[in-house]
Amino acid sequence: MTVSAQSAVYPLKAVQNPIPRVLSIAGSDPSGGAGIQADLKSIAANGGYGMAVITALTVQNTQGVTAVHVPPVEFLRQQLDAISDDIIVDAVKIGMLGDAAVIHEVRRWLGEVRPAVVVLDPVMIATSGDRLLAESAETALRELLPLADLVTPNLPELAMLLGEAEATDWASALEQGKRLAAACGNTVLVKGGHLQGAGCPDALVNTGGVLSQDVVEFAGQRVETRNSHGTGCSLSSAMATAKARLGDWESALRVVKPWLQEALTQSGVLEVGKGNGPIHHFHALQQELRPGDFAVRMWDAAQSELAAIYGLDFIQHLQTGGLSEAQFSYYLSQDALYLNGYSRVLARASALAPSENEQLFWARGSQMCLEVESELHRNWLSGRQVSEKQGPVTKAYVDHLLAASASGSYAVLLAAVLPCYWLYAEVGQQLHHGYLQAGASDEHPYADWLRTYADEAFAEATRKAIDITDAAARAASPAERTAMMEAFSESCRYETAFFDAPRLHA
Repeated sequence: MTVSAQSAVYPLKAVQNPIPRVLSIAGSDPSGGAGIQADLKSIAANGGYGMAVITALTVQNTQGVTAVHVPPVEFLRQQLDAISDDIIVDAVKIGMLGDAAVIHEVRRWLGEVRPAVVVLDPVMIATSGDRLLAESAETALRELLPLADLVTPNLPELAMLLGEAEATDWASALEQGKRLAAACGNTVLVKGGHLQGAGCPDALVNTGGVLSQDVVEFAGQRVETRNSHGTGCSLSSAMATAKARLGDWESALRVVKPWLQEALTQSGVLEVGKGNGPIHHFHALQQELRPGDFAVRMWDAAQSELAAIYGLDFIQHLQTGGLSEAQFSYYLSQDALYLNGYSRVLARASALAPSENEQLFWARGSQMCLEVESELHRNWLSGRQVSEKQGPVTKAYVDHLLAASASGSYAVLLAAVLPCYWLYAEVGQQLHHGYLQAGASDEHPYADWLRTYADEAFAEATRKAIDITDAAARAASPAERTAMMEAFSESCRYETAFFDAPRLHA
């Protein structure tokens, strides 16, 4: 069959709005950190067009909530109908609802309109501890849960929805998430922010086969900041936006979690209020990093580990000469084994490097590791009884670096390898300086070793590695920068553990 050009039938162009239209149904926060104000910022920051229907007016700031006014429910109905009569709503985030009448009205509207994505943040208790939902409305809120695709309670709210005691550990929190997901037939985002410890995990839980597995966990590090006002609001509205844009909850959380972590990390620059300040929703739109900015941030992050290193018996005894030969030999043997793995990681950095100069720099570093390893065996370890097996710290450190090298991100890999240059050079300079201050006696059993720390070539290589990593951070995305800081901090912790390992294993 021949079709003329005039009568050819072309495929219809798919009608799809590339920017999801996201409606926030929530209360207002005049200080701008939570509620619809946070939602609209979060939606925009994550690529959506934000709309808002106000359920309640609050009197609040960063120090707490002092009053709540719930407008007539008839006015809420008019707001909801005005939006859906005119605009296609791709996703809805539901936050503070206030009382039972408001909840029933939102439930009516959802039943009629039924947007493709519904996220319910069951706002019951503010971060400040203020109650934001009347106790008489708790039953109505539980009845609303099955209409949501994703529920995002904090741990106190999760416990209240189940009528149980609040979880005090991550395993218990996940079990509560499973019970709520099974009862409501939807996905629950279990958040670890209320738990103690350096880690801050999140998990998507669904027992109905919607996810790749019943529980999908996302690890994370806690950000030490007092500026967490509106975190739950921002997370839930970001998830609604990302789900409408990306199509599944797991992809959405992979994007939203690092964005939120960086919003917390950068929150201090806002300087809003005297209490629990807001997060920085638009951190990605800040002025580009200036040369040296990220290096300063990494150096600040390394200070706690440097202090820990200087306090170790190994370092103090190495400087005075009182370190046992068994511990020194263990350290050197593990160093040789570590350098073998480190050379492979630097070779990977060379392969990923965007310029010839950086390729050559990391390739030379890889070659130098092998030469130093050979030198250790030839001059220091020869004739000594040492283990040829990686100790637990050495193995964990190398595995961490190999994982960073497999991530595909050049910037993250550089952040992971940098502490071995930077902290080693810094500690070495301090050891050598202390050795000189003590008289630089050749009777010191480790005099030759301490003198190697004065090598200017290694100091220059360290400066070059810092500059390259800083430049990579300037070219990286905000999410990559967050991952860089995580990789760098983890390597710093391994540096401390590496220096302490001889005490435990020699």
